[in-house]
Amino acid sequence: MQTNTQRIIKANIDDLPEILRLQYLAYQSEAALFGNRDIPPLKQTLNEVTEEYEQGVILKMIDINGNIIGSVRAKEEHGTAFIGKLMVHPDHRHHGHGTMLLKEIETYFPGKRYELFTSTRSIDNIRLYEQLGYKAFCRKAITDVLQFVYMEK
Repeated sequence: MQTNTQRIIKANIDDLPEILRLQYLAYQSEAALFGNRDIPPLKQTLNEVTEEYEQGVILKMIDINGNIIGSVRAKEEHGTAFIGKLMVHPDHRHHGHGTMLLKEIETYFPGKRYELFTSTRSIDNIRLYEQLGYKAFCRKAITDVLQFVYMEK
């Protein structure tokens, strides 16, 4: 997907360190919802991102200067595309970039069932996913304060 200021393309292996830095930045707001930086996206290593890259698809959104301002990843298992780590740089949020990234990753898995999850406290994320046709099907308590809602389309 392309607009006049950004485009979405598949990431390559050399992009992974920059995507991981973006992840650490983008997930600060999620950590703030819990007052705790001990969440999986902030603890993920480059080796783990590389493994995800090798097992699925990682997309990047780049701005006119070639900077990565968003990313999403997915992998397919048994007819379901598991979508994760949808992120947009804090300076670029609320401009439809998350919507564009999510729609684009779905095109890599046509005709599949899509599944993702987010924190029950991530109201903006849940609203976005619902607007794009996702429905909650399960909730899972991770800790006393962290609960995930699983959504499908």
